[in-house]
Amino acid sequence: MTTTPKTTANVVIVGAGLAGLFTALKLSPQPVTVVSGAALGEGASSAWAQGGIAAAVGNDDTPDAHANDTIAAGAGIVDEGVARLIAGDARQRIDDLLAYDVPFDRDQDGRYVLSREAAHSVKRVVRVQGDRAGHAIMSALIATVRATPSITILEGYEAQELITSGDGPQQRVTGLYLARADDAAARYKVTDLSSAVLATGGIGALYRLTTNPSHARGDGLAIGARAGAIVSDAEFVQFHPTAIDVEQDPAPLATEALRGEGATLVDASGRRFMVDIHKDAELAPRDIVARAVHNQIATGNGCFLDCTQAIGQEFANRFPTVYRRCMEAGIDPSIEPIPVAPAEHYHMGGLRTDASGRTNVDGLWAVGEVAATGLHGANRLASNSLLEAVVMAARAADDIAKTVSSDTQPTTGTVSRERSTHLPDFGARAAGLAMIRETMSSNAGVERDDARLRQALATLKDIAEAGHGDPVIENATIAARFIVEAALRRRESRGGHARTDYPDTDPEQARSRTMTLAGLTLRDSLASGELFSEITAGGGTLH
Repeated sequence: MTTTPKTTANVVIVGAGLAGLFTALKLSPQPVTVVSGAALGEGASSAWAQGGIAAAVGNDDTPDAHANDTIAAGAGIVDEGVARLIAGDARQRIDDLLAYDVPFDRDQDGRYVLSREAAHSVKRVVRVQGDRAGHAIMSALIATVRATPSITILEGYEAQELITSGDGPQQRVTGLYLARADDAAARYKVTDLSSAVLATGGIGALYRLTTNPSHARGDGLAIGARAGAIVSDAEFVQFHPTAIDVEQDPAPLATEALRGEGATLVDASGRRFMVDIHKDAELAPRDIVARAVHNQIATGNGCFLDCTQAIGQEFANRFPTVYRRCMEAGIDPSIEPIPVAPAEHYHMGGLRTDASGRTNVDGLWAVGEVAATGLHGANRLASNSLLEAVVMAARAADDIAKTVSSDTQPTTGTVSRERSTHLPDFGARAAGLAMIRETMSSNAGVERDDARLRQALATLKDIAEAGHGDPVIENATIAARFIVEAALRRRESRGGHARTDYPDTDPEQARSRTMTLAGLTLRDSLASGELFSEITAGGGTLH
């Protein structure tokens, strides 16, 4: 029998990846509850990060140089103030991680061993054992969290919906609904919250080929939007150019650090093609490399990452994670090229926040990949994701602590188990999610156009209707619709958004764009003609 979980706080953090756990630790000793969809440490995208954390800690580097590289990579829409703020906080957050016993690579003199990745002007990526940064960071944080009495973990619960009170500007978050896969007939209502933090990760599992875990379906994006939060830059989806193409789900990743060490991209004949496409060749911005790899595969030339000369017999020692994943697939990367393909890797868009992680909904913060801070613009600079997670987590925690301390008598959140409003058909749900993934990959992937995007919207609407109120399908289709509708509205190519029918970058569109769920629904209704007759029949006009 499932027992009702307990909370020890009126601050709830949804998500137990790097951003969520770092927020909880930074709030200590303020009591917090962390909601984790799986056992702590399982299924967090942060744990799979191979490269490391970008930070200006080298003698030849500065926060300004880091910010400048970030701004250049973001293709014209990075918030410069945010970029400088986050780059400036980087060293302090690295020191925090050291205090949590993260074993960053050091040389004999105690200096960080740094890697260089695409679009960085210098070696700047702080790493662990070559390609084990994410795993090492998460392991250290989990151990620290479990030893912190102020943090309560609810494992095996997934958030489905935020509860709000009030209307318009007075609306605020007061609770949320949770669900468990092993208790499908019930849902859990958490109330009496003063603060909720969404740290739910990205949208990768909306695509057929992704490096993200299976639960990364944009739930946080949809949940926040349903509560009234503004969504920014949803069209900008980053595809990592070198996922290992061995028909695994999620796709294992061949870290960009391999190319930083001299590995080359070649076609089936062994021809190195990136030298003809960009001056930085394999270290060009990710969007450029991803499209080049995509086109090589689409034209039947194939694509491989050749590490045999640059790394060779040192592969197992220098990049143990990639080596293991290759060997498991029957590929020895020390002596043969690795087949690669672009895979959805990171969402630059998300819930719009300020420099403290606040959304426009009172009582709601967002940190990590679910948030859109303005740092990444149209194309995230490599290894800035983990940096943004820890910097914004610390800033959000500081902001929340000030809010909580202003209360004369903090309350404790309460949890009640109640009958679910929807008994899911798990087979139908799986089929629906598979259709979403196929639709997004075929119509809103590395390259898009008007016809395919409109087809995606129509298909997503059909899937949502067929879901008959299944909250998982509802949230997934909402997140997917934001991406597709935003891609339709941006009639140009910029960063991670490539339109074959609008291949050029339009300087007039060098700005972020925002949407709300209400606006998305209105546009959808107008496009399908549902409101046209009502408006015109009433004497109104459309402009």
